Amino acid sequence: MPWLQLTLESSPADAGRIADALSGLGAAAVTLQDGADQPLYEPPPGETPLWSDTRVIGLFEADAGMRDITARLAAKLEMDDLPPWRVSPLEDKDWEREWMDSFRPMRFGERLWIVPSWHAAPDDNATNILLDPGLAFGTGTHPTTALCLQWLDRHGADHPEIIDYGCGSGILAVAALKLGAGHAWAVDNDPQALIASRDNAAKNDVGERLDAVAPAHLPQRPVPLLLANILAQPLLDLAEEFARLVEPGGHIVLSGILDHQAKGIAHHYSHWFDMDPAAQQQEWMRLSGRRKR
Repeated sequence: MPWLQLTLESSPADAGRIADALSGLGAAAVTLQDGADQPLYEPPPGETPLWSDTRVIGLFEADAGMRDITARLAAKLEMDDLPPWRVSPLEDKDWEREWMDSFRPMRFGERLWIVPSWHAAPDDNATNILLDPGLAFGTGTHPTTALCLQWLDRHGADHPEIIDYGCGSGILAVAALKLGAGHAWAVDNDPQALIASRDNAAKNDVGERLDAVAPAHLPQRPVPLLLANILAQPLLDLAEEFARLVEPGGHIVLSGILDHQAKGIAHHYSHWFDMDPAAQQQEWMRLSGRRKR
C-alpha cells in the first residue's frame, strides 16, 4: 500500500508539539529531520537539541484526507496558518529488504572486513568480522569507527589484553581479538552496548575472550593497547585515567574528534604520551600515541 508524507518546516520550539499533534491525528509514524544540513555534536548532559530548521514528517495512509488533516492540525496547534508544508507520495517497498541491501561488506586497510550476516565474506582468507547494524553505535560506517579499524589493520593487536573504552557494538574489541589480542575489556556506561558487545563477540567465536563491563568494574591494571572512540570532552576528562590504564610503551588510539578539536586534545595527551601525526577522514580525526616510559 502506498503512503502519503506530510512534511512541515518548523522551529525547534514548535517541532515537538507538531509531532505530537500529527500522532494524535492518526499518523502511522512521525520523524524529525535536519532541514538545513546542520550537524549536532556533543549535546549537554540531559539535553536533546533539535536543528534550527527542523523538518517534521508525518506518514499517513494513501486514502487519508490531507486537506482535512491539515485543517485539523492548524486548529489543534491554534495556528491561523501552518508553517510551510507539502504532501508527497511514498512508494510502498519491502523496507526490511531495502535496509539490508544498504549494508554491504566493508574493507578497512589490507586485511580487515566487516561483513553483515546476510552476505558472504568477499575474502575467506581475510580477517572477517560478522556484524549487523543494531541499537548500539559502531558498525564501521562512521568515519570515527573506520579510522580505528584502519589503525588496527595496520598495527595489529597481538597483545595479551586490550581495552575498548566506549565500546558501542564492541566492534573494536572484536576486531582486536580477531587480529590476535588474547583478551578484551569492552567498557561502556550503556547496558545496551554491553549486551551488543557480548552478542557480537559470541557471533564471532571470541565471546570467551571478552568481558563487557561498566567503567566502575574495569580492573585498574595497565594494558598494552587502549582504544576510545567517544567524544572530545570525555576524552579530555579521561586522559589521566587512560594514562594509568596504558602500560609504559603501550599504545592509545583516540577517535570521535572533530578536526578543530584535535590539536588541543593531542596537546593534552602529550603530557603522558608521545603522540603520532593525526589521521583524518572527512571532518573527523584519529589521534594515537605511545605511553611514555
